[in-house]
Amino acid sequence: MAANAIDQTRRMLSLVTYLRERPGARVADVARAFGITTDELISDLHVLPMCGTSFRGGDLLDIDTDGERIWWHNAEAVGSGTGEPLRLAADEATALLVAARAVATLPGLRESDREALQRATAKIETAAGESAGASSRLSVTFESEGGVFADVDRAVSERRRLWIRYYSPARDELTEREIDPIRLFAVGHTYVEAWCRLSEARRTFRLDRVAEIRLLDEPSDPPPVELRDLSEGLVQPAAEDPEVVVEVGPGGRWVAEYYPHDSAEELPEGGLRVTLRTPDPASLRRLALRLGRDGRIVSPPELADSAREAARAALAAYGD
Repeated sequence: MAANAIDQTRRMLSLVTYLRERPGARVADVARAFGITTDELISDLHVLPMCGTSFRGGDLLDIDTDGERIWWHNAEAVGSGTGEPLRLAADEATALLVAARAVATLPGLRESDREALQRATAKIETAAGESAGASSRLSVTFESEGGVFADVDRAVSERRRLWIRYYSPARDELTEREIDPIRLFAVGHTYVEAWCRLSEARRTFRLDRVAEIRLLDEPSDPPPVELRDLSEGLVQPAAEDPEVVVEVGPGGRWVAEYYPHDSAEELPEGGLRVTLRTPDPASLRRLALRLGRDGRIVSPPELADSAREAARAALAAYGD
């Protein structure tokens, strides 16, 4: 099973030290050491070269692979003992300390992680000296999603089932369901992939749409599933899925936020032309009704016609 989001962050940090000490390490050996697939490792290696050797960027980590071995050409830049020691400017120390204190307050954080973070924060404060003073006058408050994240992360770690009230924008309704979480991941937003006991199928839930969450005592027991490759994005429509074009005014721009789409082109006066694919275009009739004056379905023509008929029927019902 793939690691959850917090474990993945730990792995990325550990990977730096691991590779620095093992020049020319074999891809298969590193993946086995971290308990991940070679594809997951290669994905990590694509991210690491974007990281600088300091908070200001500095030299980028020069890491590459030929598919069999991993080479790090400037490992000394991150302090292998022969490079320069890390020095933080005042703004760097402030940013780091504020972030560390904020993370330490997250509900559901493992106590061992919280204690380790607090010890590291104290060391940074000592090293930063007077520069640390400004950080004590700043604070960060996480939005409610942080609490949901903590509960989901705990459920993944402890293999426990979750009860959630979830908002579905496609149906414009709240549903109650029990889910067996599989993994946390982030693609633009933060999601949990889980086995949904209501639909008896694998489903993906966006954390900011979870209205209420409760950790259950029942063990999480999802059936074996093959994890999807998310490197190309969360939604990967099939080539044969029909294309739908929706035009919305300023009041309907939320469509681009809630519906996965291929493109969203700006229109005059603040509108958008949204192009998306779906295996069931008829499911978007409800979207057209919700939009009202704020939008319309442009194509395919038959879907636009059926949406207009649905609107007429709804208006007739109000008249009756």
